Amino acid sequence: MRQDRSASAPRFARRLLALAATVTLATAAQAGDLEVLHYWTSGGEAKAASALKATMQQKGHTWKDFAVAGGGGDAAMTVLKSRVVSGNAPAAAQIKGPSIQEWAREGVLANIDDVAKAEKWDSLLPKAVSDVMKYKGNYVAVPVNVHRVNWLWANPEALKKANAKLPTTWDEFFTTAEALKKAGIIPVAHGGQAWQDFTTFESVALGVGGADFYKKAFVQLDAATLNGATMEKVLTTFKKIKDYTDKNANGRDWNLATAMVIKGEAGMQLMGDWAKGEFVAAGKVPGKDFLCAAAPGTASAYTFNIDSFAMFKVKGDTKAQKDLAAAIMSPDFQEQFSLNKGSIPVRLNMDMSKFDDCAKLSSKDFVETAKTGALVPSIAHGMAVPPAVEGAMKDVVSQFWNSDRMTAKDAMAKLASAAKTK
Repeated sequence: MRQDRSASAPRFARRLLALAATVTLATAAQAGDLEVLHYWTSGGEAKAASALKATMQQKGHTWKDFAVAGGGGDAAMTVLKSRVVSGNAPAAAQIKGPSIQEWAREGVLANIDDVAKAEKWDSLLPKAVSDVMKYKGNYVAVPVNVHRVNWLWANPEALKKANAKLPTTWDEFFTTAEALKKAGIIPVAHGGQAWQDFTTFESVALGVGGADFYKKAFVQLDAATLNGATMEKVLTTFKKIKDYTDKNANGRDWNLATAMVIKGEAGMQLMGDWAKGEFVAAGKVPGKDFLCAAAPGTASAYTFNIDSFAMFKVKGDTKAQKDLAAAIMSPDFQEQFSLNKGSIPVRLNMDMSKFDDCAKLSSKDFVETAKTGALVPSIAHGMAVPPAVEGAMKDVVSQFWNSDRMTAKDAMAKLASAAKTK
């Protein structure tokens, strides 16, 4: 499972779309035709996409698969932009986070409120999730699943060898890391890539500052919060983690870092729940061969990353689109897809009996944080802010991680500046 994020329409897409305003933005799709652009091209993702295709075919629709591999969705978004500008949008496309609103502002997304009301989506989804799927109060996209980002993974044998425990606070984390180091085990498996740095940083911010701080800093982009004392503590704590990574971390892919924990070469990893797929694929059993827990200090909070499909305006009968939206939110598909992908269903009333202990904990916390307001969008995975802002802040975080000269205060000033990126 690769890093699960997608790019949105580039900033210049709006200018291109304005130039194409005279072009009909509907496809030439015939009634019952359903062209779906997505980037589910490997493993369990492709298997789940095939199941969705079969469901639509059973309903009498013709599924035209438009899978675009590569770049965690970047390539797919480039293709989507060119298709929409040329007036030939697909019926549905895999888009996520604030990118949904960017496309909706262009007037090219279809209103699917009738399906949402008939299927009672408002009662099945947390408001924090449904808000992402809406534009000006109307549903224009449908959520597929939920990935929890703020996870800590650990090898129990490594902890036992170091006579250390699974940490629940950042103080405990560094105590455990020190014990692992003394036992000759790499304390933290990390891949020195910008998105991995940002994923770790996000969990530290949530654990040190809490959900309200996180929302002010990384959703509202509040300047005072970005420049405040808590942010300085977040950055200091984040940088301290680097002391417990190995010298070969730079450029390492996330799954290779996970493999280090699987083999016992490293004790812990901070990574989203797609890491679980690596453990399971290696024949490991949660609770026995590997441990999963919320990242230190974040047990009562939840950073989410959600796959979703936006529906584009098409000519003719839109029944195929509506059937697709209903199928994606159906309990059967929600269960099957997440069992294949390592995520959890986005519906709140799901039976989790077929899922493993890590997924059950994720689901419990998802439901609870939806009630408390501590269910927050992942900034590291394209759910919280526009892509330009995300990219600028990501660059600052990696610069700070890799620099011996940049102070926490320097990084704070740069983060506040990055938040203003247009």
